[in-house]
Amino acid sequence: MELLLAIIIGTFFGFALNRVGATNPENIINMLRLNDLRLMKVILLAIGLSSILLFAGMYFGAIDASHISIKTAYCGVIAGGAILGIGFAISGYCPGTGLAAAATGRKDAIFFALGGLGGAFAFTLLYGWIKGNTHLFDKIAGGAVSIAQSGNDKYEALLPAINGSVVGIALGAIFVVIAVALPKKIL
Repeated sequence: MELLLAIIIGTFFGFALNRVGATNPENIINMLRLNDLRLMKVILLAIGLSSILLFAGMYFGAIDASHISIKTAYCGVIAGGAILGIGFAISGYCPGTGLAAAATGRKDAIFFALGGLGGAFAFTLLYGWIKGNTHLFDKIAGGAVSIAQSGNDKYEALLPAINGSVVGIALGAIFVVIAVALPKKIL
């Protein structure tokens, strides 16, 4: 049942990415160049609304915080983020938009997806060497920590006196306000 649900949700997510133009690398590159911010407005609005819904659900007890996991922060996350950002800027795709674009038959997206799979395969082969010979897996700030109290006792909070759900709702609201106030074009 979970696999079927994942396929259904993934299909709707891919449809939504295609519908808002995120499967066209020109739209993404124009967003990164600040020439056309309509896609950025959609992304910020989606992040903001989903954050508000998630954290409001946790605050009112509709979502169990123990089902939320915080991934451990490593030094390699910074290096990986830089690689992803460079690839995003060069190709006009991130992993989600690249796969959705490949599903529409775009040849450049198919090569992008194959390149991502090749990179993942290379990382798998080199994982042992990377872990043993670099500091990329050294934890940052203690590893899995949250900014504020998350309602999940498994994770340490940097600001334990502050309710994490309130912070999440406030940040979501800020994203929504930015999305609404952002002009369609800066440059």
